[in-house]
Amino acid sequence: MSQFAFEGTEEQERELKAFISAKKGERGCLMPVLHEANRIYGYLPAEVQTMIADELDIPLAEVYGVATFYSQFSLMPKGKHRISVCLGTACYVKGADKVLSAVEKELRISCGEVTPDRKFSLDSCRCVGACGLAPVMIVDDEVYGRLTEKQVKAVLDKYIKE
Repeated sequence: MSQFAFEGTEEQERELKAFISAKKGERGCLMPVLHEANRIYGYLPAEVQTMIADELDIPLAEVYGVATFYSQFSLMPKGKHRISVCLGTACYVKGADKVLSAVEKELRISCGEVTPDRKFSLDSCRCVGACGLAPVMIVDDEVYGRLTEKQVKAVLDKYIKE
């Protein structure tokens, strides 16, 4: 169970149900419905998965199975600032694991989690195509390369202070 209360609105529910209604009965409609739900809500909490299962007349286990299989879906809300640390080979060899640990320590969350105030979410990825800048961390759309664990606090402070 998520540490965050579901905060969906009636407008979001109407929008999703209208989309589902238009797709219902189409073969393979679950994927586009999940994508749309993820777009509308920003993640796929249990309440949204249940709504999808009910509206499509399919088992909740099927919705959950697809939602957890594909990496583009999240069951947790994302923070205002999305942090991703590259753990691809070049970054890892140059200390990305230490950068990730420093971020986890600084924000007091683990990879895949969001801070209680929803200001930051932390994920890892396999490669961002910036191997020459390894190790790399991305905050929103800003790339920080040749990063050391000692530089993490200064980068995060920039976002904490806003």
